[in-house]
Amino acid sequence: MARPLTEPAPGADVDPAATVRIGVLGAASIAWRRMLPALTGTAGVSVAAVASRDRSRAAAFTERFGGEPIEGYAALLERADIDAVYVPLPNSLHHEWAAAALAAGKHVLAEKPLTTCAADTADLVRLAEVNNLVLRENFTFLHHPVHAVVRNLVSAGRIGEPRHFTGSFCFPPLPEADVRYRPELGGGALLDAGVYPIRAAQLLFGNEIEVAGAVLHMDPVTGVDVSGSVLLTTGDVVVTAEFGFRHGYGSRYRLWGSSAQLQLERAFTPPATHQPVLRIDEQDHAEEIVTPAADQFARSAAAFAAEVRARRAGGPNSAAASNADTLCTAGLLDAIRASARVVTVSGGH
Repeated sequence: MARPLTEPAPGADVDPAATVRIGVLGAASIAWRRMLPALTGTAGVSVAAVASRDRSRAAAFTERFGGEPIEGYAALLERADIDAVYVPLPNSLHHEWAAAALAAGKHVLAEKPLTTCAADTADLVRLAEVNNLVLRENFTFLHHPVHAVVRNLVSAGRIGEPRHFTGSFCFPPLPEADVRYRPELGGGALLDAGVYPIRAAQLLFGNEIEVAGAVLHMDPVTGVDVSGSVLLTTGDVVVTAEFGFRHGYGSRYRLWGSSAQLQLERAFTPPATHQPVLRIDEQDHAEEIVTPAADQFARSAAAFAAEVRARRAGGPNSAAASNADTLCTAGLLDAIRASARVVTVSGGH
């Protein structure tokens, strides 16, 4: 069973002198909709600057969230008033700009996936370790407390011995111009959606996990994978991950044990006000456990800021376990792409 997650509440009191000043590299939708509201709502965090290739786009962000608009990413990294950077750029740009940020002495919170290949991920982990800086891959769902409840139930034997885990994250087709349809920017369903059930399996069962098979459905128009399925093994547990953006919406996982099944809907993207419901089904009995609502974006922001403050204060480097998780995910993604059967879909998307 994977280790528990502990983190501060987003509203915890913080000494103003310990404020973490964030610079944002890229005017991305996820930053506007989710992470910048979370960062600016977190005690002890301020947005110092937002950089974009187009200064007017950066200005739209700073008008709402504060800070100074900057044209160009390199100019932001030169600033001495920035402690850490948030990187919501397209996947193919993560390695270049996260590496530049680490070289400039900035802590880094990067959207998932951290990079597009295991070699680049290992390079960033090395740079962070050498420079004693925090490097985090922003899987916000990991910070939702419902998954700790699941781990505790499984550890307590509530479903018997785990036999099978199925995780699914699928949603309808995206707008034609979406960067996830651009292979040169690291697009595709595996990197965008498939990483969620894979990382959930790591969270529940640890990193001793191997790829047994995979199918990727390739769009002939865009050249990216638009859906797929992966088979993994870890100990006695078989793991199936389903993903894509050519489906009706679904975000769930199910654990099937020797005596019962446990299912969680909206597993990866629950709204902040949503109270997750765990359903446990036995042969002649069903039970629903309602768990508390939580803002996983705010909790992720607070956890990152707390680790930056701890590292800045000379605290121990606690990144080994998190880095191991990130490296494992990257290695699995490489193995999936290397071994997958690729099937071209008809009609595009």
